[in-house]
Amino acid sequence: MFINKYDNKKYYTLNNYYKDLYNSKVFKVSLNTNLSCPNRENNKSGCIYCSKNYSGDFGGNPHEPLKVQFENIKNMLHKKWPKAKYIAYFQANTNTYAPLHTLKNYFEEVLTYDNVIGINIATRSDAISDEVLNYLSELNKRTDLTIELGLQSMHEETLKLIKRGHDLNNFETMYKKLKSHNIKIVVHIINGLPYETKEMMIETVKYLNNLNIDGIKIHMLHILKDTELDEYYKKNKFNLLSKDEYIDIVISQLEYLNSKVVIHRITGDPNVDDLVEPTWLVKKFVLLNDIDKEQKRQNSYQGKKCQKSL
Repeated sequence: MFINKYDNKKYYTLNNYYKDLYNSKVFKVSLNTNLSCPNRENNKSGCIYCSKNYSGDFGGNPHEPLKVQFENIKNMLHKKWPKAKYIAYFQANTNTYAPLHTLKNYFEEVLTYDNVIGINIATRSDAISDEVLNYLSELNKRTDLTIELGLQSMHEETLKLIKRGHDLNNFETMYKKLKSHNIKIVVHIINGLPYETKEMMIETVKYLNNLNIDGIKIHMLHILKDTELDEYYKKNKFNLLSKDEYIDIVISQLEYLNSKVVIHRITGDPNVDDLVEPTWLVKKFVLLNDIDKEQKRQNSYQGKKCQKSL
């Protein structure tokens, strides 16, 4: 049975991974460079779950210099973990969608900060040019680099419905390019997308497991005010997962993931003021505890149904 050494959870947490690797607490410092997104520029609204006024709901204040953002967030986290190391996390928007010299300025700057041991870059599979890819390959040799790719679902009909702006082939092609340079990849998926069944959501995880991903972020679909998804939901009233349904699906997905895959997230953090549904998401720690309890009750753990699992 798979059990974490540090968290006593039945899946491989990010905290456990970093402690194994660095023998230290490591936390991410989320940054916002106010970059754009090709999907928003192409269809004017982006994915249907993105706010129409979206400017990056994550990270620091995009109007502040990068160093100021970093210090402000680091200092808050440092009160809890004074001896921690840091990952500079370019989280908001599409962080490879800019000229190479612009990206270099951002990424090279954070590497000069004390105790920064790595960089995480959130982006899209259709937003990494060959020029940027070559730079990332070189950067990967100098720091602990992780690229986060949004996929959300492997199912083409879902990608079209949510106006993702790329297909599965585009994702897989970029995934293989990054892997050919030995770059670590974390993939984002969303459970509860309109009209997807439990079996479809598990198929997405099986597909990613066969790609040998390094990590995964699992989110529950949440409807925010001022989004195309909000308008679509009002008209169509598609089924939203209950908390119990979500827990059941996540536990099943974890069973099909190799135990070496790092679980970066198994829920999201919607802004309460903007959230329409589902309201049970606001109690994040209750949800996490309920997942733990249900795994124990079912004797379930990451990799249980995965032949590649260690």
